Amino acid sequence: MLLQTRGVTQRFGGLVAVDDVDFTVEARSVVSLIGPNGAGKSTFFNTVAGFLTPAAGSITFDGEEIAGLPQHKIVKAGIARTFQNIRLFGQMTALENVMVGTYCRTHSGIVRSVLRLPARREEQWVLRRGRELLDLCEVPGGAAERLASHLSYGHQRRLEIARALATEPRLLMLDEPTAGMNPRETADFIEFLRKLRDELELAVVLIEHDMNLVMTVSERITVLDRGRKLAEGSPAEIRSDERVIEAYLGRRHNDA
Repeated sequence: MLLQTRGVTQRFGGLVAVDDVDFTVEARSVVSLIGPNGAGKSTFFNTVAGFLTPAAGSITFDGEEIAGLPQHKIVKAGIARTFQNIRLFGQMTALENVMVGTYCRTHSGIVRSVLRLPARREEQWVLRRGRELLDLCEVPGGAAERLASHLSYGHQRRLEIARALATEPRLLMLDEPTAGMNPRETADFIEFLRKLRDELELAVVLIEHDMNLVMTVSERITVLDRGRKLAEGSPAEIRSDERVIEAYLGRRHNDA
């Protein structure tokens, strides 16, 4: 078991956004977290990734407790995430954006980098790794030297994943990665996710509203509703769960 949460709760004043959630992710698996808007999905992501400290509960990654650790330590432990709204450095090139992600795996430090003190071997590795990840994420070769803000929307999505992969995660958390994509791009993304799992031996957790993608790529699905876990199981089990149909999927999807 790579990630395990027990009783994770997150409160904002009197609002309970995540309520006593147990959740597990096995190594090299693809798991989806679904639910209506406001169900607490992104808040749960933010809590696991260290952007928020849980009000209660335990979060263990590879057997080590990480609840309450600062974000950079959670990233270094092996968890990376993307966001629903793209958060790239728009005035840096695509390659520079990916290079930023390698920082937690380098040793030269900010001062040595700013002063350009000798770190030639590491610098070469960062450049090489950045280009490898752009290729892996199918960001066009000519885009490496272009400003991130000048890339197409689809390529910006891929670039954000490349930057996350630069941290060398074992668990990749993707928040609505296909938002804004057309059906062809979404179909390509399904194959891309499988490639990440198989070639990099990653576990992937998705927040996603595209039910075709969720049902196609997920090995297990967890459903949140009003902050609580409503259901959990295989795609077939979730598709036929009356509580999920009532709260989220709707009769039309079930009949399909």
